Amino acid sequence: MAEKIISVKDLNLIGVGTTIEGKIRSQGSMRIDGKLVGEVAVSENIAIGITGDVEGNITARNITVGGKVRGNIHAGEKLVFEGKASIKGDVRAAKLIVDEGASFDGNCRMTDQRQQG
Repeated sequence: MAEKIISVKDLNLIGVGTTIEGKIRSQGSMRIDGKLVGEVAVSENIAIGITGDVEGNITARNITVGGKVRGNIHAGEKLVFEGKASIKGDVRAAKLIVDEGASFDGNCRMTDQRQQG
């Protein structure tokens, strides 16, 4: 009988009306529609919904921001600011997409992590 490989790359959700304080680490992906005060680092993707509010640094492979972020953002691959996004902090990403209407106050460095030694 073959063994099943269990993936730890699940989706974690912080819902509307929920506030979390502290550091979050995950091997999977995350969606934030509530409030997070602290640092979050995931190995896959993070989506900050339109009601999402993050006060702290964010690190992930791909990041999409639709709500508010006050902190530095580091995307290993792609970073997307949607039309109602409000970002105050420095960002670093290989690819940056900014939709019309997004607000960004900070510095930007575009680097491809795969090309750096």
